[in-house]
Amino acid sequence: MRKSDTPSVYSQVAFDLASKIASGVWSENTRFSGRSLMSTQYGVSQETIRRALKLLSDQGIVGVQQNSGAVVLSKEKAAAYVAKFQSAQDLRALKNELRTLMAERSRLDARIEEIVTRITDLKDRFTSSDPLHNYEFEIAPGSRLVGKTVRQAKFWQNTEATIVAIISDGKINLSPGPDAVFQAGDTLVVAGTPDNANRVRHFIA
Repeated sequence: MRKSDTPSVYSQVAFDLASKIASGVWSENTRFSGRSLMSTQYGVSQETIRRALKLLSDQGIVGVQQNSGAVVLSKEKAAAYVAKFQSAQDLRALKNELRTLMAERSRLDARIEEIVTRITDLKDRFTSSDPLHNYEFEIAPGSRLVGKTVRQAKFWQNTEATIVAIISDGKINLSPGPDAVFQAGDTLVVAGTPDNANRVRHFIA
């Protein structure tokens, strides 16, 4: 189980005390007395205050004597402790942000995978339900279709492909009727299956 990133109460109290020493609110050789008053000030138990003072004592910031309070020993060490505590806080904040971003990325990755799967599924369903595609063919000058109408060529009867458009000299004739005439250089746009497209390819040769 991951430890909490929130500093303990006594360490927060120790940080506040060290901050007052580092800022000069409490100068060196200042004595502390009345832990009960400190407990009231911070709204914590005397045991929490005791642990906070011990932490500062271990760092050489204050000196603690049994039943006689504490005395400020070093403003310099207090400043160093404050800087270290703040750096740790910054590190905790960055780690929390990183965990949040990692969790968000995991959610995004899962959503992306879901969308890709759905797109692939829909594409497969569309392909199986509508196998028709558009193909383009250019009518060569020697094609058997040149000069014939769609009806005369019996285009659909020979290819089973549907003429979607005839492009001639840059003009598009959509859904041409049976009397449309094929000309050399025309581009046929037809709809059908790959097998239909092969028939068209051979038929217009």
